[in-house]
Amino acid sequence: MKPIYLDYAATTPVDPGAFKKINDVLAPEGGNFGNPSSLHSFGQQAKTILDFSRETLAQTIMANHREIIFTSSATEANNMVFRGVLKSFFKNKKNCDFTPKIIISSVEHPSVLETVEALESEGAIKAAYLPVGSDGAIDPAVLEKNLDEKTILVSVMWVNNETGTVQPIEKISSLISEFKKSKPSALNLDSYPLFHTDAVQAFNLFDLNVIKSGVDLMTLSSHKIYGPKGAGALYVKGGADSLDWMDSIITGGGQEYGLRSGTENIPAIIGFATAAKISHLLHKKELARLSRLSERFLSRLKKEISGIEINGPINAPERSPHILNLYFPRHENLGVALDMIGVAASVGSACAQRYEKPSYVLVQMGFIPERIKQSIRFSFGRFVTEEEIDEAASRIIITLKK
Repeated sequence: MKPIYLDYAATTPVDPGAFKKINDVLAPEGGNFGNPSSLHSFGQQAKTILDFSRETLAQTIMANHREIIFTSSATEANNMVFRGVLKSFFKNKKNCDFTPKIIISSVEHPSVLETVEALESEGAIKAAYLPVGSDGAIDPAVLEKNLDEKTILVSVMWVNNETGTVQPIEKISSLISEFKKSKPSALNLDSYPLFHTDAVQAFNLFDLNVIKSGVDLMTLSSHKIYGPKGAGALYVKGGADSLDWMDSIITGGGQEYGLRSGTENIPAIIGFATAAKISHLLHKKELARLSRLSERFLSRLKKEISGIEINGPINAPERSPHILNLYFPRHENLGVALDMIGVAASVGSACAQRYEKPSYVLVQMGFIPERIKQSIRFSFGRFVTEEEIDEAASRIIITLKK
């Protein structure tokens, strides 16, 4: 029985074009193995690849190349945001007589939630967690009520990794912008509060124009867009070297404009940049194709299995079509059952599955434990075919109707 991979939100295969670029850099005879910080020809050759990759990635989000900071992962980039912004705040406001506030949604990725929880437990910040409705989206009005003069950072993910819920990023950005104009920050700095979005799940299918969206900070990941693991990026508005609200949390050699020391992973970075360029060129066509596949898959299942419901928004643009979180009444342990019939799907975030806890995202959306246990996430991608969608649906129908 041929395995069918329907867990693209967890990770994606490497695109052949990106794979070739990675191999070209890794090949010892190519002379691309140098340290990009070295001044000799080998180092400068690697530096040229690094610069090209930075420019390529920047172009996909309408940013300047100096606004891109490469990291080892999106998790590292998210940590850089919260710890770096807070470190800079304390360094610049040593005599501040209040605790800074950070606002996030209650359904963020664990790398955001756990970082904020850790900072809160240390007494470094006060945190506000925005609730979500049954659709998984925040209410911008609730955010507006939570904004105050002590707020230094707001973070809301663009597309949720478990439900595909698309958050109103431009609306959030507009609210923060209006707040800055009407209520000067207690920090006496025009830049606060900053707006960050974890756009890992949006990068592959959405137009992440940083000028239009108005974000100050944006997290990106390579292995979610058909690039290799081991590479991520952080967009920093205005360029890291011109800002006073971001500080390094990894010190050493001063790479990445001093924000992220450590020799850059050139093979992974060129693979990341190549995958980003390919995804950007294909994103509109792929968005439409995945919409059709998602609808076809759901229609096949609902026709044969009664009671199936979507956890989250039913249609676009409120839900990204590459993620389909489904409730199957009376059927538990679906991840194991599907794996036994060769269908790879997920019960939640890949980072949290092994802990066997119920999905905190579905909990925050108000679903009861029984429903959560009977839910599973399917996620689709570039290499999924219509034939595989039909075959996966057939296997699931046969298994659950036994």
